[in-house]
Amino acid sequence: MNKSTERPRIKDIARLADVSVGTVDRVIHGRPGVSEASKLRVEEILRQLDYQPNMYASALASNKRYAFVCLLPQHLKGEYWTAVESGIQEAVPAYSDFNVSIDTRYYDPYDYHSFVDAANAILLERPDGVIMAPTAPRHTQGFAGELTARDIPYIYIDSNIRECPPLAFFGQNSRQSGYFAARMLMLLARGEREVVIFRKIHEGIVGSNQQENREKGFRQYMAERHPECAIRELDLRAEKGDEDERMLDDFFSLYPRMSNGITFNSKAYIVGEYLRSRAKNDFKLIGYDLLERNVACLRQGDVTFLIAQQPELQGYNSVKALADHLILKREVTQVNYMPIDLLTTENIDFYKIKN
Repeated sequence: MNKSTERPRIKDIARLADVSVGTVDRVIHGRPGVSEASKLRVEEILRQLDYQPNMYASALASNKRYAFVCLLPQHLKGEYWTAVESGIQEAVPAYSDFNVSIDTRYYDPYDYHSFVDAANAILLERPDGVIMAPTAPRHTQGFAGELTARDIPYIYIDSNIRECPPLAFFGQNSRQSGYFAARMLMLLARGEREVVIFRKIHEGIVGSNQQENREKGFRQYMAERHPECAIRELDLRAEKGDEDERMLDDFFSLYPRMSNGITFNSKAYIVGEYLRSRAKNDFKLIGYDLLERNVACLRQGDVTFLIAQQPELQGYNSVKALADHLILKREVTQVNYMPIDLLTTENIDFYKIKN
C-alpha cells in the first residue's frame, strides 16, 4: 500500500496488527473492550501509517449530544447583544447533524454578583462548552478556573481576560480601538482644546471590560499626541435614564463651547438624540455599534462616525470554535480580532449589505 497516495482502510490496519476490524474501530474511537497488548499494536500501526481518522464521520456515528451554554449581559431587543445572539443562533443549524444545542443565560452587567450566581448555576449543569461575555477579571477568574479544572472549554466574546486564557477569543483589540477612535476624534476636533467622554455607569461600574479598555487606549493616544487637550467626563446613570436630558443640559451649561465627544458603549443614540432635540448641529460625536437608533442618528448627522465590530460574526464563530474543538478535533486559533470598521453616512448602506 502506498500510504502517501491512498488512505489506509480499517481492515488493512486490522490485518497488519493481527486483530479484528472491531478492535481497530474501538481503538480509533477510544472505546473500551480492548486488551492493552492489542491496543498497543494497533496504535503502533496507526503511527507508522500516519493514520488520521475521519472525525466528521466519527462524530456523526457517535450520536453524542453536545450542550453549550452562553452567558451574556442582560439587554433589550435591538441592542448590541441581540446581534451577538443572532449570530449564535445562526450557527446552530450548521451543526444540527451533531446534536448541538445552545442555552443562553443572562447577568446584570452592573452587578458582579449576578455574573457569579449565573456562572455557579452553569457549573452545576456540566455543559460541554461555554461561550461568555466576561465581567471584571477578578470575578471572571473563579468561573474560568472551575471550567478549566473540569475540562470544559470556554470562549470569550467581546472582551478578553488574558489572566484566564480561553480556548478562543472573538472581539476587537479594545485598546487599539480606543486609540484609533481618539485619532479620528482629534481629526474632527481640529485644534479644539477640550473633548468629552460620555459614559453609562451604575455605582461606579461601567458594565463592560471592552469599554474600560477602549477608554484606556483613547487616553493613551491623547497623552501621547494631544497632552494639552482637556478630557471632560459625563457619567450618565444606567439605572436612571429619565435623568439623561437634565444631566446633559447641566453639562452643556457648564461647557457651552464643547463640540467634540465620544462614547465607548453601544448607546451613542442617547447623546445623539439629545443633540438633535437641542439643535446642536455643530457637535461631532463618535460612537460604537450598529444599533438601529445609532444608525438613525448617523444618517441624520447626530452621530459623525460609528465604529463597528461585526457582533453576528463573533457569535457565529464562537459556536464554530467549540464545535471544531470538541466534535471535529480541529485546531482553534486562540485570539481572533474583529476589524475596527469606521462607518459614515456615505458607507453605512454598503457595510450593512456586505454583512
